[in-house]
Amino acid sequence: MTSFATGRMLLTPTDRHGPARAERLRRLDLGERPDASYDNFDAFADKVAEVTASPFSMVNFIDENRQFFAGLHTPTGNRGGRELGSAAAGSNRSSRYMARDHGYCPHVLVRRKALVLDDVCDYPRFAGNPVVDDIGIRSYLGAPLIDRTGIALGTVCAVDTVPRPWGRAGLDTIKSLAHELVRQIDDREGHHPI
Repeated sequence: MTSFATGRMLLTPTDRHGPARAERLRRLDLGERPDASYDNFDAFADKVAEVTASPFSMVNFIDENRQFFAGLHTPTGNRGGRELGSAAAGSNRSSRYMARDHGYCPHVLVRRKALVLDDVCDYPRFAGNPVVDDIGIRSYLGAPLIDRTGIALGTVCAVDTVPRPWGRAGLDTIKSLAHELVRQIDDREGHHPI
């Protein structure tokens, strides 16, 4: 648990599988750098945004120290992630990176289950997250990307700046999209022996 200068407590879950995940991401050549090989992840993020009618969506790989948006959809189509807010990036690195204690994807990763937050402000544990004030995030829909080895590599998610009644349909949709993307990652590994 960490505390911010505002005095609010941020409850970031402990990730005991971080080292194994980081090694698996390295072996898959995922989560290290944004380049042309990530175009398919951007296209997948576009699909997530379209299917969920969300202004922001991400394919997010998470290592021990940070989150990397390998796939990113923003309202203006800017792939640099500047619309996510420089404060949320947690550093001066590419804005496709975000500090590990920002956002809700680390919770999904550790829980290994989808998370639906119609209004993040309805949940004290999540309302104090920096993405609420820094970016204006008000609703979240995310599911883990659990690969064939059983390791949760990251998440696929959709977020909005207004409360959203995602409902059961939203939960089923994000879980289905996560399964689809995991199949693509598994296929990618089959074509690129490790």
